[in-house]
Amino acid sequence: MSLQPVFGNTRRVRRALLSVSDKTGLVALAQALAAQGVTLISTGGTAKALREAGLAVQDVSDVTGFPEMMDGRVKTLHPKVHGGLLGRAGLDDAVMAEHDIEAIDLLVLNLYPFEAVSKKPGVTFDELIENIDIGGPAMLRSAAKNFARVAVATDPAQYEALIDEMKSNDGALGGKTRWQLSVAAFNNVAQYDARISDLLSSLGEGVEVATFPAQSNGNFVKVMDLRYGENPHQQGAFYRDLQPAAGSLATFTQLQGKELSFNNLADADAAWECVRQFDAPACVIVKHANPCGVAVGVAPGDAYELAYATDPTSAFGGIIAFNTKLDAATAKTILDRQFVEVLIAPDYDEAAIEYAKKKANVRVLRIPMAPRSSGFIDVKRVGSGLLMQTADDREVTREELKVVSQLAPTDKQMDDLLFAWRVAKFVKSNAIVYAKDHRTIGIGAGQMSRVVSAKIAGLKADEAGLIVPGSVMASDAFFPFRDGIDAAAEAGIKAVIQPGGSMRDNEVIAAADEHGLAMVFTGIRHFRH
Repeated sequence: MSLQPVFGNTRRVRRALLSVSDKTGLVALAQALAAQGVTLISTGGTAKALREAGLAVQDVSDVTGFPEMMDGRVKTLHPKVHGGLLGRAGLDDAVMAEHDIEAIDLLVLNLYPFEAVSKKPGVTFDELIENIDIGGPAMLRSAAKNFARVAVATDPAQYEALIDEMKSNDGALGGKTRWQLSVAAFNNVAQYDARISDLLSSLGEGVEVATFPAQSNGNFVKVMDLRYGENPHQQGAFYRDLQPAAGSLATFTQLQGKELSFNNLADADAAWECVRQFDAPACVIVKHANPCGVAVGVAPGDAYELAYATDPTSAFGGIIAFNTKLDAATAKTILDRQFVEVLIAPDYDEAAIEYAKKKANVRVLRIPMAPRSSGFIDVKRVGSGLLMQTADDREVTREELKVVSQLAPTDKQMDDLLFAWRVAKFVKSNAIVYAKDHRTIGIGAGQMSRVVSAKIAGLKADEAGLIVPGSVMASDAFFPFRDGIDAAAEAGIKAVIQPGGSMRDNEVIAAADEHGLAMVFTGIRHFRH
């Protein structure tokens, strides 16, 4: 289906209706409109603010012949307002003249601050309901529908361009501008209604907010179209939340390189979220959504060398993320040594950015570091539906770990166990991570059998020439049988961290004791499918 909008002609703005809750830039806009000879109509607090700025304003009540009533609930729901917004040039001129309806050429409006009020500490249910705008969305829809004649502004960020166009066009706005403003207005109303629907759908009998509403309305803004999806025969695009969490992937700035692909973004998210788990300088290398090397070092260069050494083969064509500023020497080492799809860091030395230009296709992303978010909802699409869950942001502290074996881990082993546990959280299930000295030694991911994942971790370590004996092991879920512990002991693992909770925990603990392994339980698991 192909639908081509007809924008309409350039039209002069003669009458404007202004009614805003956010008064940012209001007076400057109104002054500019007045300077263009535009008649200003307004309501309530907006009219008061304009008069205090010395501007002549006509009250909506004078236009409609009815006073604002019901504590301001009813003021613009009137034929002289909506007729002025909906009247079509040429088609409705006669009926407008018959009923003394004057055209309104520009609507400047933003809605009651429902979302802001909903987040106020101690907000009451009545306050919430009172901040559901009725007349505002109705006017926005009227003006946006009639974009062939009417312009509508919903955001102070639109004011400057609007005024500049009028100044350079003898007080008129072009059809394409009105169309773009119309689309923005419809988006604004949709987002506003979605917030109301989500919140009211989450209220139970006790008017307590449920984690998952009875109806969920996604609100996302397209960041970019992608060349294709996961495979070339699929279409793809990247969307972000209306208000993305600080420090999340959606806040990236691309400094150079080819356009990002669907898989680049999926892998970049895995790398970035993993590297954010560490406070000391850390490096995470991801390939096909799984970490293939993770390490903490004194500086980014140290961390990279250790992470790369875990699995140099898989690191080829990977995503490399750092949680601290990337220096020029480390950037040079990476770019001279290996093919890399994406580099991610919260900041870069200027010399690092300059050197990266030698590899112009490498995508270099800057993402501001921020405290890790919590409380957001994780969504996964399944056929004709969505699976929704709270984010897996649970962190385990040393004090929470339960030593279940006869032998307790040493302090050094405990540090490595917690390191391996953080990594395992980002490895596809079944996940096994071998680690030592705050670096990964081997990673086994995405297998149907936990024992096979452990064997793969050992195989990876052997291929990289790393020594497993003396390492620790993390498992994202419990061991259903003792064979996983037997295999770990045979590989030389000395300490194990796992959730526990198997019917055969006693058997698994006994195996650890037989082999002289230390074992701790976390009490939680980290499945990642």
